[in-house]
Amino acid sequence: MTGVELVVAALAAGASAGLTDTASSAVRDTYSGLREAVRRRLSARGEDSARVLAASEAEPEVWQGRLHDELIESGADQDAEILAAALSLLRELGTADWQSSAQRVDARDAKGVQIGDHNTQTNTFN
Repeated sequence: MTGVELVVAALAAGASAGLTDTASSAVRDTYSGLREAVRRRLSARGEDSARVLAASEAEPEVWQGRLHDELIESGADQDAEILAAALSLLRELGTADWQSSAQRVDARDAKGVQIGDHNTQTNTFN
């Protein structure tokens, strides 16, 4: 998943979750932080860019393509703060999309590779 895809997915998931009564305050706070960071980044390009964010929440099927382009043109897809907030939001929501792409590993022809967290490995190469 590219940076822009991560941000777009997090914004869409956060907007959907924010509409429910079951969304935790942590989810709402993380979404608000992400949205504000994106809004600041887009506002630097002008008010028209910032309006795309609000429009994409109201009519995502109409505005998501334009939001995608604005995020790339503003550099939001490369902004460490925005990417971290997007990833954090998707983790809090338990969204499978970020997990499946983040866990994809190609270890063909590799030796001594360890995949996963908190593993122990002993290698003996001949």
